[in-house]
Amino acid sequence: MAMELLSRIARSRLPLTLNEPEDVDGVRLLRAAGLVIALVPAPSDPLMLSGKATGAQVLAITQKGLEELASVRMSYPERKDPAPGWRTWMPRLRPGRHRGAEPRPGA
Repeated sequence: MAMELLSRIARSRLPLTLNEPEDVDGVRLLRAAGLVIALVPAPSDPLMLSGKATGAQVLAITQKGLEELASVRMSYPERKDPAPGWRTWMPRLRPGRHRGAEPRPGA
């Protein structure tokens, strides 16, 4: 789950604010691992170290976080490219030659 969150953060524009409790916990975990630089609120009950956090703001992904993302992406199987002839069966639109088009001057 933490790597999925890190991947989601990497695809987002930073700074990113997360408000869901599970996302805030994930950001805490990523921050403790040194994978992101984030502002995470203190627990509402500091003596018990518990309580609902209202949100977390991710400021940046660290170099260590980028390396982790790269290693996770390397372990996934490669995506296949679309079939080489996929464009041959797609209709091609030519300017000025479809129904409702006005004739071009000089054509």
